[in-house]
Amino acid sequence: MSLRPTVDFLLHDWLKVESLQSRERFADHSRETFDAVLDTCERIAREKYAPFNRLVDTQEPHFDGEKVILPQATHDAYKAYAESGMLSAAQDYEIGGMQLPYTVEAAANAFFAMASVSIGSGMLTSGNANLLMVHGTDLQKQVFAANEFNGRFSGTMCLSEPQAGSSLSDVTTRATPDGADFESDALGARYRLKGHKMWISSGEHELSENIIHLVLAKIPDASGQLVPGVKGISLFIVPKKMVDTHGQLTGERNDVALAGLNHKCGWRGTTNTLLNFGEGKYPVRGDSGAVGYLVGKPGEGLRCMFHMMNEARIGVGMAATMLGMAGYYASLDYAKNRPQGRPTGAGGKDASRPQVRIIEHGDIKRMLLAQKSYSEGALALALYCARLVDEQHTGTADDADVSRLLLEVLTPIAKSFPSEWCLEANSLAIQIHGGYGYTRDFPVEQYWRDNRLNMIHEGTHGIQAMDLLGRKVLMENGRGLQLLAERMLATAAKAEGSWGPEAAALRDALQQVGQATQQAWGGAQPAQALANAVPYLQAFGHTVIAWIWLDVAASLEGNDSPAAQGRRAACRYFFRYELPKIGAWLNVVKSRDPTCADLPEEAF
Repeated sequence: MSLRPTVDFLLHDWLKVESLQSRERFADHSRETFDAVLDTCERIAREKYAPFNRLVDTQEPHFDGEKVILPQATHDAYKAYAESGMLSAAQDYEIGGMQLPYTVEAAANAFFAMASVSIGSGMLTSGNANLLMVHGTDLQKQVFAANEFNGRFSGTMCLSEPQAGSSLSDVTTRATPDGADFESDALGARYRLKGHKMWISSGEHELSENIIHLVLAKIPDASGQLVPGVKGISLFIVPKKMVDTHGQLTGERNDVALAGLNHKCGWRGTTNTLLNFGEGKYPVRGDSGAVGYLVGKPGEGLRCMFHMMNEARIGVGMAATMLGMAGYYASLDYAKNRPQGRPTGAGGKDASRPQVRIIEHGDIKRMLLAQKSYSEGALALALYCARLVDEQHTGTADDADVSRLLLEVLTPIAKSFPSEWCLEANSLAIQIHGGYGYTRDFPVEQYWRDNRLNMIHEGTHGIQAMDLLGRKVLMENGRGLQLLAERMLATAAKAEGSWGPEAAALRDALQQVGQATQQAWGGAQPAQALANAVPYLQAFGHTVIAWIWLDVAASLEGNDSPAAQGRRAACRYFFRYELPKIGAWLNVVKSRDPTCADLPEEAF
């Protein structure tokens, strides 16, 4: 099956993306230019990514003592992606961009994620450059961001440390002011960094001329001590290779050394590294310490980095979504072609009758509908969030503010729902294949392995849950949650005529979420309120996807095509099989059930 009809429906029939052409920024675009971008990305994904998904899984990156070796297919895919212009697709014409709506950019990148998430595309590089465009100096934008957008340089984000993991307040990488003279001083206040970073995706490779690391580190106070907590964290540009103020390589290697490659369950085609900063392996100007240039103000590193982290979280959600979609298409194709068993009912046990294809069995249809409802619902949510990004950047001041708050509330869901439930879709895809699904003869086992990462990186499931219940639904006196509720109620009103029971179920789910939010916090200490944050996240996510599906279904009025029938069935499935689960999840939230939180470790 092809992804394109689904993308076209969501973009044009549901989100009405052509309406963005009335905005000055997108005035040069049309349905034809949007289609041309999608055509190009679909072709590159089909030719340069999909045929090599298994190859990059089996030929893992390795270090030969001097450099990391990747398959030629990965080099070819990176080159094709960079040449497509997608790294700078949403940027201004003046810096080589297309001024493409982010909604279309996100849809176009979906083709690469489905073809081979393991090869990777430009998520971190674009996110790195986008951060610098907001928080960097003019010269930092010219030297680093512009060369990331054109593909000469690639980018990373360096947050975690071996001893700290997700606890960023405990990072110990140290940045001290550098007194030496450099011709590149104009690139920003210069520091020497010493420390260790772990779980750095694309932290070492030969795909691009240079790698631009964005590194969180702490500047010592006057007594030489590191300031505790996140307020002491600053952000630095640390290039792998030194550059001058024109972006040209100087021939010097910065003191950033590969300490090791992580050998992963999935995403094996992408390097994941431990990096040592300032260990003295590559001393610069005879001094140890990796050279880094301050981004923004001292102590505001985490605030700057969240610009990239939030973008990456939506990107992770899209990757999880497309892996779910890939598994769905693979298992649907298998189910249509695999004969096994006989029909139930009269004569069903007559072995002389021919076998039927497994798609004719009711339970196979259940598993296919579950995958469709999870994956296509998550894709619709991802594109809806992308549409909010465009509204935030080009809408009126009031619309932009509304979109900002909606994105704040929806980002944990856009990351977490597909990470959990499209992983479940991959598990169901394996189940449909039976024993074959557990072998490497079919791709579905790799999809599951690749997808298992997405509940972990860019903020674990538990972190997303605490962010949602502990911050996002409370911020600005709950205004973001109220705005989201208004949109849900508007959809329920719109769908009332054809989808009365579902509209009522959505209103009820929204009421349950609201009550649970109030009861979780009513007179509670944070530890009590957040003890069941993950069940709250699951219930909230299911309510959001139910809303998305109802909105999609309401847009199908008068459309009786097979695709429309499938979407209506997926909507009904989600409301009847999935949405009722929220009651059990929210019961423990409302009661602040202490079963898990209060159990002493000895009892385990």
